[in-house]
Amino acid sequence: MLLSELLEKKMDINYEIKNEREIMTLGLVVSEIDVPFCTFVDDEKYLEVLPSNAKMLIVSRSIANKLKTLDEYGICVVENPRNVFFKLHNVLEGDYRYVREKKETTYGEDCFISELAVIANNNVEIGNNVTIEPLAVIKENTKIGDNCIIRSGAVIGGTDFEFKRENGTIFGVNHYGGVIIGNDVEIQYNSGINKALYPWDNTVVGDYTKIDMLVHIAHGVKIGRACMIVANSGIGGRTTIGNECWVGFGSTIKNGIQIGDNARVNMGAVVTKSVGNGESVTGNFAIDHTKFINNLKKICL
Repeated sequence: MLLSELLEKKMDINYEIKNEREIMTLGLVVSEIDVPFCTFVDDEKYLEVLPSNAKMLIVSRSIANKLKTLDEYGICVVENPRNVFFKLHNVLEGDYRYVREKKETTYGEDCFISELAVIANNNVEIGNNVTIEPLAVIKENTKIGDNCIIRSGAVIGGTDFEFKRENGTIFGVNHYGGVIIGNDVEIQYNSGINKALYPWDNTVVGDYTKIDMLVHIAHGVKIGRACMIVANSGIGGRTTIGNECWVGFGSTIKNGIQIGDNARVNMGAVVTKSVGNGESVTGNFAIDHTKFINNLKKICL
């Protein structure tokens, strides 16, 4: 795909392109994508970490002037790079080169699926020995492994809360990615696991992980093996959680951070920074659990 052709045919904006390169998809500047892609840059701090596969950059005039070379990257100069990028993403909804191919939904053996469950006709794969209870909803681009249990009211593959402001209005961003649920996973009542934003990406829940009721898992989250996520917790988009982690009751985890293996996010924690392997954090904002308890003791004394 050529960005100039997409903008000319699908969008009515003023733009200037230099050194155009062919692209295959879109993604954030922090994305790890193996094919040539287009991204936007609206903060010069990202100029030092541009991935080599980001072949086209949608930028403002001021950012374009700070780029040291035009040989490695193509440049598209617009007034509002972020909004142009997401509007371009939206208008590619029907483009076969961008979105996922439609395939008929498939079911494994020995499943119990309630007649009151709602399952999309396309792009769902359900493994063997899966239980899907009444009023559960399984949307397109969802893959569920073997021996999983989806309790009533759970919604898998929904569209996430992603909106952009423009001139006093707000527009939504389409979601074209998917959800992959591993083997032996249980998702309890009224929890939501939303699909990833980009067609090449998935929200992932690893094998043996258990998701309690009323849990929100946003787009592009990656949860490892044998984790437990307790009720009323919220996990922001693009967060990565390692293996055998605990996320306690009513916890909030900021988008885009990393939680290491065997980490513990204790009850009610508000996590705004990455957590290392084996660490335990508590509080708002969350800090090391032992430090939190010692500080609390000092206050009480």
